[in-house]
Amino acid sequence: MPTPALSVRNLALSLGARELVQPLTFTVGTGERVALLGASGSGKSLTASALTGTVPEGITASGDVAFSTTAGTRPGVGSAALIRQDPASALNPLVPVGKQVAMPLRRFGLSRREAQAEAGRLLVRAGMDGTDRILPRYTGELSGGQLQRVCIALALACGSNVLVADEPTTALDAVTQRKVLATLRTLATEGRSLVFITHDLPAAASLCTRALVMSAGRIVEDVPMRELLDNPQHPYARRLVEAGRRASLPLAAAA
Repeated sequence: MPTPALSVRNLALSLGARELVQPLTFTVGTGERVALLGASGSGKSLTASALTGTVPEGITASGDVAFSTTAGTRPGVGSAALIRQDPASALNPLVPVGKQVAMPLRRFGLSRREAQAEAGRLLVRAGMDGTDRILPRYTGELSGGQLQRVCIALALACGSNVLVADEPTTALDAVTQRKVLATLRTLATEGRSLVFITHDLPAAASLCTRALVMSAGRIVEDVPMRELLDNPQHPYARRLVEAGRRASLPLAAAA
């Protein structure tokens, strides 16, 4: 069998004696789009922090997180790139966005000119138009949807083949949300793996082919998205699906 892009074994997170995330074990295949679903406080964002090496101060993590290295990964890259929930706070308001996207590229040895050119190309891949106008702008001059695409481009610039998107569409309007989801779907078809963290089941269903459902710090279901929508087993998973249907939202599994 091919090596998974991401392999997690017995990952646990705690605060002192309080266990916040019980030992988790799962894998994500190359090019696979996996939703990590759960209510606030379920442990999904803490899990994202562990996958991306951004565990909050005071939290203790244990277990193993391993990434495969493929031909598309930049030298020295062995981690996931994080797309944060709030792009405004994830970006520096005092630095042009083009320079921010170029920073990790410079660390990989590109010249300033090469890094700026590559930053423009990555913004295009993240779904941005008019990149020549976008590169010199500051965060305060861009919309929420544009900032989220800048964060996607920044994640791509880090060179990892695993992207962890932590609630990336929560603050976006419906039209912009669809565009961002389409961008994430396109990147996955290029061979990158995606862990999409959300409590929004319709958004997850439209993007992901597999679901990990978290409740009270543990994974209670690990099933294909279609199976979750058709036949949820755990009580929380059933409530999640029922809530989506009561809201009259289309729950169609991604292909």
